[in-house]
Amino acid sequence: MKIAVDAMGGDYAPSVVVEGAVMAAAELGIPVILVGNRARLEDELNRHNWQNLPVSIKHASEVVGMDESPAQAIRRKKDSSIKVCFDLVKSGEAGAVVSAGNSGAAMAAGMFTLRNLKGVDRAAIAATLPTMREPAVVLDVGSNVDCKPTHLVQFALMGNVYAKYVLKKDSPRITLLSNGEEEGKGNELTRGTHAILKKLPLNYMGYVEGRDIFYGDADVVVCDGFVGNVVLKLAEGLAEALAAILKKEVSQSFFAKMGYMLGSHAINNMKKKLDYSEYGGAPLLGIDGICIISHGASTAKAIKNAVLRAAEYSKSRVNLHLMEELARYEDIRGVVVKKAPDIADKEAAG
Repeated sequence: MKIAVDAMGGDYAPSVVVEGAVMAAAELGIPVILVGNRARLEDELNRHNWQNLPVSIKHASEVVGMDESPAQAIRRKKDSSIKVCFDLVKSGEAGAVVSAGNSGAAMAAGMFTLRNLKGVDRAAIAATLPTMREPAVVLDVGSNVDCKPTHLVQFALMGNVYAKYVLKKDSPRITLLSNGEEEGKGNELTRGTHAILKKLPLNYMGYVEGRDIFYGDADVVVCDGFVGNVVLKLAEGLAEALAAILKKEVSQSFFAKMGYMLGSHAINNMKKKLDYSEYGGAPLLGIDGICIISHGASTAKAIKNAVLRAAEYSKSRVNLHLMEELARYEDIRGVVVKKAPDIADKEAAG
């Protein structure tokens, strides 16, 4: 399966993106299609020994900037690198998309070009976060800042499938992010979602607080995109700050340096767990195709791992399982009407 890589997307594109794609082709044997300005991509490729690798170029004359309105840019820039990536998937020339560019544009291009799966109102970005036990998936982390209970229920269903077939959890523990574990906690959105999830045949564990995510007590953490993005950015910033603080403390004392050397193996293992480049990127769940959205500041290693994640996602046939799961709960709005009429009335009024 070929992976279409948005070579012009990201803070350090195209050089770092091309390097990561070449690494994926050379080390993992995954065929990639670099999408972007042909002349610039050829110049970058010539810096690497790529001639015998499964790497090709698809020309795209336009780029969506990080500060552009996603929907307007996708409509206006028909030959943008991110739009062409999804066109390749739609035509069958590629099996998945990887982009470190404008995440909103990636979501818009995926929805406009491939459409959502049946039963999905809104696609969600599902980020994998390290915990004291095993990784957990948090969704949504940026696609939808304003949600209704039905949207969060769909996120829970999609997260359940992703945890089963990608994280290999037999019975994923589903939780809802809130400001406390008690029944009366939360806002209108979380209380309405909680009322529905309790009635569904999922391994739903109830509310989880932000401080408990990293203890590993949940496999899936559900929230709206505004809250999820804050969680993701806070986790990234905290990891970077801890690394900087550790480096500063070690440099100030000979004994601290000795202690660092003695504990270097454990410290390096911790750094690896906290390094976002190890995860590559986050899948956009709910579209009728595969898209891995990477960090804008992705390194070549992160791009390589994003390509690997896209290939693994395809092999796991996650979308097929998503459709099967969503079909079982096709009438989610009916569940709302039957189980939480007050919430349904408020949604209808809104």
